[in-house]
Amino acid sequence: LDSLTLEEKIGQMLLVGFRGYTVDNDSQIARDIAAGRVGGVILFDRDVALGTGERNIKDPAQVRALTASLQGYAGKVPIFIAVDQEGGAVCRLKESSGFPPTVSARSLGEQNNETAPREAGRALAATVAEGGFNLNFAPVVDLDANPDSPAIGRLNRSFSANATVVADNARWIIEEHHNLGVMTAIKHFPGHGSAVSDTHAGFTDVTETWTEEELLPYRDLIGRDLPDMVMTAHVYNADLDPDYPATLSKATVTGILRDRLGYRGVVVTDAMDMGAIHDNYDLRESLRLSINAGCDIFLFANNLVYDEEIAEKAVGIVEDLVEAGEN
Repeated sequence: LDSLTLEEKIGQMLLVGFRGYTVDNDSQIARDIAAGRVGGVILFDRDVALGTGERNIKDPAQVRALTASLQGYAGKVPIFIAVDQEGGAVCRLKESSGFPPTVSARSLGEQNNETAPREAGRALAATVAEGGFNLNFAPVVDLDANPDSPAIGRLNRSFSANATVVADNARWIIEEHHNLGVMTAIKHFPGHGSAVSDTHAGFTDVTETWTEEELLPYRDLIGRDLPDMVMTAHVYNADLDPDYPATLSKATVTGILRDRLGYRGVVVTDAMDMGAIHDNYDLRESLRLSINAGCDIFLFANNLVYDEEIAEKAVGIVEDLVEAGEN
């Protein structure tokens, strides 16, 4: 990494989404990868901003060709090629597009045995690896504290309300991914399962609902040195930080995740274009705060809102912050 320029080092901190089933030399994302302005990409099956089912994923053969093309533009450092393949409701590589069927986290947690989650984890990892991805933004380790939570419980994304069941199922699934050479990111720190609103839509306050128990799966998995990445949540908790949501909070990311739980790995943000961040902070402020909070990679899914030049803009802003000594 010593041979990288400042722009290339900053590029390693960016993971972005884009539009298209194919890329070529004229594609903005290809130019960004080749120039070292991004360290990774994320693929989706739907384009939320356009309200269409056309984005990056059509069928297995097309996905393999796309991921190979994307990796081919990387220079000194291979890029992350990520996907949200949790199984169940959050599943970008769908059966309807020719990929194998999946099961929800809740259905696995309810079975309360090791066999089912290992089989499910092996199947998820195989689908991801065969598609040319090297990073799965899964598993969810939020507790099912509120079964009606719009982003977690209502979608059956949590294994259980029991922290031990969550940690065990997550461990088995992570281990199966590692067996096939796929990295994972556990999410959403410090816990989204008790929320009564959704950070995709806007400000989400968990001050009155969050409990310390939501940290237990993180403590367990970090203690086993299993997480490749931890993804932050955009939830606000006045008891943890009276000023900022978790992604922008040094008290939460550095104070709790790193200092208290001892995590020394990569911290990746949830999508910075989600309403909880995008609607309340400008790009410069959100980048400055998240960097100083202790985050390493900034995810711009580019799906709720779309900006083809987001990588160039973000790199320029972080360069300015470095030169101004603000991070």
